[in-house]
Amino acid sequence: MELIRRVIYASADFEYASLTRFSPQALQSGAAALAARTTIIVDVPMVQVGIAPTIQNTFANPVYCSMDALTRPQKDKTRAAWGIETLAQRYPEGIFVIGESQTALASLVDMIEADQVRPALVVATPAGFLDMDVLKARLQDSMVPHIRIDGRKGNAVLAVAILEGLIDLAWQAYGQDRTP
Repeated sequence: MELIRRVIYASADFEYASLTRFSPQALQSGAAALAARTTIIVDVPMVQVGIAPTIQNTFANPVYCSMDALTRPQKDKTRAAWGIETLAQRYPEGIFVIGESQTALASLVDMIEADQVRPALVVATPAGFLDMDVLKARLQDSMVPHIRIDGRKGNAVLAVAILEGLIDLAWQAYGQDRTP
């Protein structure tokens, strides 16, 4: 599959072929959401900057970063988690790309389980050591379309590779000619 090839190319690690997981309908839901110009919410600026040229040359979806969201200070949450919550309330059916922040993914999964948001797609690739497997299992159980990296490996570069691949596939599927 094209997205797994891109993850391996970006990481130079063939183990990702067995760690990358797709929920049923993840590709179809993600492609349809991209074509509908659904808002994309990312956890860190690296993901936002990484996908910006591809998204601007194709569907031109708005992209917001949780780190840039205007929020009130919160002592018990990270800036990324609080920003994801704020943006999720504004765009409950958005495409969420969590490439780095475990706390942002935890906040998003909590909101999904509480039926506060229903994302069109979640891409979850953060590396993790503390309860990350449990968190990703909760995402799997949520029945929300998602693409995730299982295990402790992961990073924002993988999230960019997955989303760029999905953008290219959606662009081809919707019959658009991509001009460089």
